[in-house]
Amino acid sequence: MIDMQFPILKTLILNALMLIVAPYCHAQHDFTTDYFKIHINNKGWITSMKNVTGKGSQREFSPADKPSPLLSLYDSKKGKYYQPTKAIYNKTKRTFVLQYPNGSVATVALVVNKKYFKLTLQSLGHRNGIDNIQWGAYHTNITNLFGEIIGVARDTSDAVNYAIGMLALNDNTLGGTSETIADAAPFQYIIHSPDKKRFPLPSHLHEGQIFPIGGDGINDVAFYAHKEPYYRILYGNAAQIDTQGRISIAYSSRDRAPKREVYFSLIPNMAVNKPNHQEVQPLPGVDYHGSSVGFWGSPDSTALLDVVQNIVLSEGLPYPKINGKWVKDPAAFVPDALTVGGVYDSIVPYTHRLGFKAISLYDQGFVRPDRGNEGYLDGKDFEKKSLKMAAGDKSHKEFAEMAAKSGLIIGRTPITTALAPGTKDASPVPSDSLCYQQKRLLVKSIAPGDTIIVVNDPKYLDEVASWEGHAKNLNMIKIGKELIYYMGVSDKAPFRLLNVKRGYWKTTESSHAAGDTIYKLQVTINYGYDGLIPNMQLQDKIAEYYADVCKINGLAYYDFDGQEFLFNNGHGYYSVKRFFRKMFDRANELGVPYIRFTGSTLSEGSWHYQSIWNVGGGKNLYDVETREWGSATSQGKDLRDVTYANFFPVGMGANFPVNAKSTVAEYEHIQAISVGIGSTYSLKLDQKEVESCPQKDAIFKAIRTWENARAANAFPRWLKKELADPAHQFHLEELTDDSWQLYKTNLDGANRKLYRTLRRDLNYLKMD
Repeated sequence: MIDMQFPILKTLILNALMLIVAPYCHAQHDFTTDYFKIHINNKGWITSMKNVTGKGSQREFSPADKPSPLLSLYDSKKGKYYQPTKAIYNKTKRTFVLQYPNGSVATVALVVNKKYFKLTLQSLGHRNGIDNIQWGAYHTNITNLFGEIIGVARDTSDAVNYAIGMLALNDNTLGGTSETIADAAPFQYIIHSPDKKRFPLPSHLHEGQIFPIGGDGINDVAFYAHKEPYYRILYGNAAQIDTQGRISIAYSSRDRAPKREVYFSLIPNMAVNKPNHQEVQPLPGVDYHGSSVGFWGSPDSTALLDVVQNIVLSEGLPYPKINGKWVKDPAAFVPDALTVGGVYDSIVPYTHRLGFKAISLYDQGFVRPDRGNEGYLDGKDFEKKSLKMAAGDKSHKEFAEMAAKSGLIIGRTPITTALAPGTKDASPVPSDSLCYQQKRLLVKSIAPGDTIIVVNDPKYLDEVASWEGHAKNLNMIKIGKELIYYMGVSDKAPFRLLNVKRGYWKTTESSHAAGDTIYKLQVTINYGYDGLIPNMQLQDKIAEYYADVCKINGLAYYDFDGQEFLFNNGHGYYSVKRFFRKMFDRANELGVPYIRFTGSTLSEGSWHYQSIWNVGGGKNLYDVETREWGSATSQGKDLRDVTYANFFPVGMGANFPVNAKSTVAEYEHIQAISVGIGSTYSLKLDQKEVESCPQKDAIFKAIRTWENARAANAFPRWLKKELADPAHQFHLEELTDDSWQLYKTNLDGANRKLYRTLRRDLNYLKMD
């Protein structure tokens, strides 16, 4: 005890104690950016999220009944989450020490930046079975738009105009929850009304209700089967909905070193896409230690370019540009040309006149990842001339050089990582770096011609190929350098494979000894996509191969069909991030500028890298005749809602071919919708059809006028809302490089009435 007879000594001791304990505090804490204030209590929970700027200042977005854990821990073997029970804040180090009921102790750094909070897991002591950590879930009372790919809750109303979101700051931190199987969220519908007054739910539906996609599970157009606005297709789970329609956001990170097995299908609840059991390749050194996110809140109307862009630049995240602008900037959105008919004499001048920047050589078919050609699509001397022109056929390199003179890039459509029969890593000599679902042992030796293959364990060997489509022709095993087809396994010991075909895919029948390893291979689907899936190290090489193809052949555009095959190794969105990082790192080494790409899907793994998402087309996307987003299916509506909510350009697909019946008014409408909602499309150009169009020159001029104004950021936010309304028809005329006159017209483009004069945003200088 301190003797009260010595007050000076008492004061000195108390001051010393204060210095010791001052950095550590059990008290509750507030943290504030320019736009966002959060409150973290002494248990490590966020109990308040407030808008601290402008209109709606001090509005509370944290539900009173749902506080948010700063960091959750997850034990996948038990299927159990642990939330913090105690938090000690060190003001000097700007860290929280969080304690959990399982005995784990986490140290989390919280750095306040002007426009976001940076949260980083510095350490986790006493892991006690924890193999995954989760930021949040952070619960909000926002019920309007949810961005399930990048994790954002948005209220786009004029009354509120606020968004709360997260971004991963490293590759092994993924959008979504810790219990996400194989790190890729199911592709399905959820019930959610973005506006309960405009779109009330029927009595038989409730918020958060889950439904499978439509169709047969194979036809990717028929997936989209609900035109009702409250059926929302899902392409991730970084944002989720509760029974009241309130939006929560979460990111997670996994320790990828331990062995694990998943039972996975990206498209569950359908017989043709039944889950398969898969042993996931361990990746030592890829851990949740260092997991980091940017957590932000801001006015929704400026969130993308003010806050999200700031996080991307500040944290060194992928920042691809086109025309000198970030590809996520709506002023950088631009359609592409897509070739039809196989004749290329006019495609470069067409594209240049339109103001587009890229040509997809879609009619050339698939590029298969074949490292055997070392990246030379036309032979090492470029002797193949597959691009037909009247003045002389061209190789890809020659055509790319021709396009470059007009400031254009060209590209092809790969099947991503499908290792097709006859390619280097598949057959006739398969690689030892193939992804497998199961690993077993050969019980008895076999010689060439033997079809009695006895395995030590039949478990899961009756499952048919992949998780998607279950193509029977791809059901195979690998022993040594031989691929062997089979279908089924006996139900009694000794367990043997049934319907065996040796030397499959023209591999060599060989002798194999008892005890040799049997690999049940992971595969793709058929319908021309037939292929084997590489393991992670071989996938890295294929990513680099695609960069080599660009360097050698002059390509700078890809349409990654089968992009979902990147999920097939069981590492989900991490696999996607790793693939594109490897491709772009290699491209950078080779001096290849940004590779513009679209693909068959969009995920949190590709969001930063991917420019556009032009899938499908015609009446499934935007139907210019009926003026609706998808007249044949709901694909247009579904993809519009997904992309818009996730700050990504909407795709109108391969669409709007110019032909003898085309009119200027049609393309003025297409461009108005494209600018208004923020979309791109791939304009189908068949030289013969284009030349048959009497209004060809006027159509080209109209499209170019709209694209020039878009690139100048000449359309204010309020006007874009009007442009996006299909009931309206507009005409745009260019006065100078910096000004345009916008007219309202009837549906045929007649009866023009001047509506507004538009001017270039001074922050968007004219690009060549």
